[in-house]
Amino acid sequence: MHYTTHNHHPKMPTMTTPPPSLRDMLAALIAAPSMSSVSPEFDTSNRPVIDLLAVWLAGMGFQVEVLPLPAQPHKANLIATLGQGPGGLVLAGHTDTVPYDEGRWNHDPFRLVEADGRYYGLGTSDMKGFFALAIEAARGLQAGNLQQPLILLATADEESSMEGAQALVELGRPRARYAVIGEPTGLRPVNAHKGIIMEGIRLTGRSGHSSDPSLGNSALEGMHKVIGELLAWRGELQARHHDPRFTVPVPTLNLGHIHGGDNPNRICGQCDLHIDLRPLPGMELDELRSTMEQRLGETLAGSGLQLEVRRLFHGTPAMHTPATSAIVQTAEQLTGHNAEAVAFCTEGPYLNHLGMDTIILGPGDIAQAHQPDEYLGLERINPMVEILKGLIARFCL
Repeated sequence: MHYTTHNHHPKMPTMTTPPPSLRDMLAALIAAPSMSSVSPEFDTSNRPVIDLLAVWLAGMGFQVEVLPLPAQPHKANLIATLGQGPGGLVLAGHTDTVPYDEGRWNHDPFRLVEADGRYYGLGTSDMKGFFALAIEAARGLQAGNLQQPLILLATADEESSMEGAQALVELGRPRARYAVIGEPTGLRPVNAHKGIIMEGIRLTGRSGHSSDPSLGNSALEGMHKVIGELLAWRGELQARHHDPRFTVPVPTLNLGHIHGGDNPNRICGQCDLHIDLRPLPGMELDELRSTMEQRLGETLAGSGLQLEVRRLFHGTPAMHTPATSAIVQTAEQLTGHNAEAVAFCTEGPYLNHLGMDTIILGPGDIAQAHQPDEYLGLERINPMVEILKGLIARFCL
């Protein structure tokens, strides 16, 4: 059997099982919990999903590799390859889901339920369902018939840390010419999205009795200056950067969380602010971070307050794949829709960094993602399988 596991993770049973029916694949994937979360109480391994995909793909003749994450060996990425060659097509997705809202679902989130012309279940739309459709589109293919390889890529932790995608960049794999990520786009190709950084800003001053301001140094009053500077910077960024492809055509900066002090009659000794900044394509994350730190440092110069800026997570850059790329043009022909730009983030920038022209194209709707009673409309399934068959024919056959 064509199956290797790296980092000394226990191997799976050496059996090759052709994948079951499309519906049974969907049911098995939904029944395998794979939630990722920054809150440890909700975080689970994605190995049940990876192991299902490994057995099915090995049963189709794919060379299957399971790659545990360096910092979380109980989670893994999967790279499954059919055929050989320097180019090829990657069909990619993340195996993890967000946690679910207990008590707000009308259906069991871990059981595929068919009702109202829909398949309900956690991950049907975002985005475990895509793997079943990708496998269905590849069913019956023989390695010897492919001019270029077909690669199925399954990642870990997209919904929390992006550690799976980062591990692939560090590994330098997979290598291919084109990639499709099956995130929910309503069968419309997406070739651009905004990036995201989340930063924590902490000011430390000196507490003291509120009756005499000279006894302390208020971090809360310092944060008032910081907020003013951030809003002024936001105005400058929005005046300078504009992209009409986006519904919100400017970069956004949100003040999302603030906490400082402990009592009305004490001068505030420490204050924390968390912000979310969503840049347009062409705006560099590290440049934004250094500009922000420099401006805040200048704003607080001579105040005696200590400034500390930290990343709440490493950030995801904006994505853009040129409209002239063959993958964009082929997807537009197959779907009948022009490529669009969206505000949500994906693993697309990481695959672009690996040298692949990447688009986002999937059967679900982003309105369904992260919602109770998440579903995939049955009417989306056959069109998505046919689109994927068309992409395989164009770039592999």
